Amino acid sequence: MNAPRAAPASLALLPTCIDAVPVATSLARQLDLPLAAMGTNPALCEEFDLLLLVSVPGLALQLTRRGLAGGPAAGSGKAPRRGASQALPGPVRVDFGSDGMRHRRRSGHNELLGRAIGVSARRRLQVVDATAGLGRDSFVLADMGCKVMLCEREPVIAAMLAQGLQAALASGDEWLLQAARLMILVAADARDLAPPQLASTDVIYLDPMFPARDKSAAVKKEMALFHILLGEDSACRDADDLLLWAIAQDISRVVVKRPPRAPVLAGRKPSHSVAGKAVRFDVYVRRALS
Repeated sequence: MNAPRAAPASLALLPTCIDAVPVATSLARQLDLPLAAMGTNPALCEEFDLLLLVSVPGLALQLTRRGLAGGPAAGSGKAPRRGASQALPGPVRVDFGSDGMRHRRRSGHNELLGRAIGVSARRRLQVVDATAGLGRDSFVLADMGCKVMLCEREPVIAAMLAQGLQAALASGDEWLLQAARLMILVAADARDLAPPQLASTDVIYLDPMFPARDKSAAVKKEMALFHILLGEDSACRDADDLLLWAIAQDISRVVVKRPPRAPVLAGRKPSHSVAGKAVRFDVYVRRALS
């Protein structure tokens, strides 16, 4: 999801304290990623584009000086990308108990999402979030009473989701507990799910990465990190394939989150759309929800 990079993003794990070293070492082996030296300053780091910060509380993804300057090309004699001297944005983490998530409970966006999915008081829908990302919409749906399977194929993001869910389950906060208990994480491409895993699914939800509206404009730091980690072009192309896969499944509906004026995916016109000022949900109805 930024301009195409000349080479794949470089990522390392960075323990932020001595107590985090065992966890970082184990996770580095699991993810097959290098360990950065403890004490590495992301604002000065020229070796990696991104650092997965490992602390005792959890995981956070941080852009580095090299990543902000445009990746490997920054050290090749080419001029750094505009903005390279700017301060780094803060780290991104999965925190379902954040003030922002609590605020979302009362927002109109949640109402639009619930309407598109088909949430009602008389039924508990089972939803597969095929592009879970940082899990925010999945958590909102679970908070509405849906059982949600979060599918995330990028191992680093899946690890962040796993840590975020674990933290919610260990929080002692009844609101967090109730929602987290309705969520299950599958660290895999949704298209690789076995038929039994989809057997009771009512809705497949897709939130593909939005293409940047203007390559010179600042984007939210989460989206910028996703652009670097995943690559914008391949992810955007993949969205069409995901929709075609989803509507071929034996489910009641598919819901796709899109920018308000974005074209429909794969040229497929939805049954209807639920739109707000900042987002649009395209709904592909295959049969009535039971």
